[in-house]
Amino acid sequence: MTYTKPMIDLMREIRRRVPADDKPSIKLANPDVLSELIPIYRATSDNILRALVRDLMAMAGADWSTRLEVDVTPPVENKERFITRVYRGQTTLVEAMGGSGESEERRQERRKRVYRGQVIA
Repeated sequence: MTYTKPMIDLMREIRRRVPADDKPSIKLANPDVLSELIPIYRATSDNILRALVRDLMAMAGADWSTRLEVDVTPPVENKERFITRVYRGQTTLVEAMGGSGESEERRQERRKRVYRGQVIA
C-alpha cells in the first residue's frame, strides 16, 4: 500500500495517542499496521483516537472501512458525531455541525442576534 502525506500525518497522531504497549506495532514499516489498528479501535474509549483511525481507514479504501465496522456494537442513538480537524499540525476533535444531532434549542439560540448586549428580534 502506498501512503499519502495525510495518511502519514494521521498515523503519527494515532501512534502518539495509543497506549504505550501498542506503540511498537504502529509503524509505517509494519505491513500489517492497518490490521493491527482494528482491535485498538474497538478496545479504546478515546473518541479522538477512534475518529483518527476511522479517517485513516477511509483514506485507505472502502474495504478497510467495512472491516472496521464489522462486529462492532451498535451506536447509541443520542451520541454526538465528531470529526477531526487539523490546523497547523494540531489534530483536534470537533463536533459535527447540523444534522439530527443538533438540538432545537441550540438552533433557536444560534438564530438570535445580539446588538450591544440586547437581543434583537
